[in-house]
Amino acid sequence: MVKTYADLYLDARKALLPTEGIYAGNIARELVCAASGKTQEALIADRSLYASEEICARVENFVQRHITGEPTAYILGQWDFADMTLTVTPDVLIPRDDTMAVTELAIKKALFLPQNPRILDLCTGSGCIGLALARRVKDAKLTLADVSMDALRVAKKNVADLHLGGRVSCVQVDAKKPAAPFLGKFDLIVSNPPYVTTAEMEQLDASVRDYEPHLALHGGHDGLDFYRAIVRNFTPALRPGGSIAFEFGMGQDPAVGAILESAGFTILEWKQDNSGITRAVLAQYGEEGTSDK
Repeated sequence: MVKTYADLYLDARKALLPTEGIYAGNIARELVCAASGKTQEALIADRSLYASEEICARVENFVQRHITGEPTAYILGQWDFADMTLTVTPDVLIPRDDTMAVTELAIKKALFLPQNPRILDLCTGSGCIGLALARRVKDAKLTLADVSMDALRVAKKNVADLHLGGRVSCVQVDAKKPAAPFLGKFDLIVSNPPYVTTAEMEQLDASVRDYEPHLALHGGHDGLDFYRAIVRNFTPALRPGGSIAFEFGMGQDPAVGAILESAGFTILEWKQDNSGITRAVLAQYGEEGTSDK
């Protein structure tokens, strides 16, 4: 049955009210816009017009998926991060505000690297960190690397959509294996690796546990498997004086710092997220520095 756009919005809002409360209207508007391809302004202007049966069915599908717990980003097929609109699918993690901490830390470092720096975004997923770096550091050459070919397909689409193919490449790399010689040397390696512990995996919110890729979440028994592997396998891929920037989970900063320092890195800077939780670190190999939280 066809409906006006106003009725589509009102019906979606009513269906979402029990679970979303005061946010039901905003979510309903977002879903109707996504299903119809209209901007919010166009939706208001066309509120008295009738939507096609196809659009009505798509809105109903989107609403039901949301009610069952599927993240909005996967329903929409895109998400905003660092002033970019990125394609996201269940093959990659949804970019979160937490990741801005390591992104800002890496950008700050990259802006003061020698001309035409080479930067590796390891465990890249959607490519959100590396692409933010490429947009901000105009002469940087970025390599986006992930073990998942499905994730790399998403990253490649984002590279193309942002018209960054001239400076950004995507390659399949297993962070748990030694860095391949063909990768060359990098001035900076940045990574948001899997860091959820085995115990925490069972306690994740259903919207994460049931929809987001476990490959990108589970970091082993203590959540630190990838930090140990990356430091062991990719320190040789750094140029002299090169740096690593890591994101990590809440409370993991002492352990991640210890892994870096035991491998000959000096902590240069810690970075907190918007909630005041320490979520990222920058460390330089073979150089003296100061640890400043």
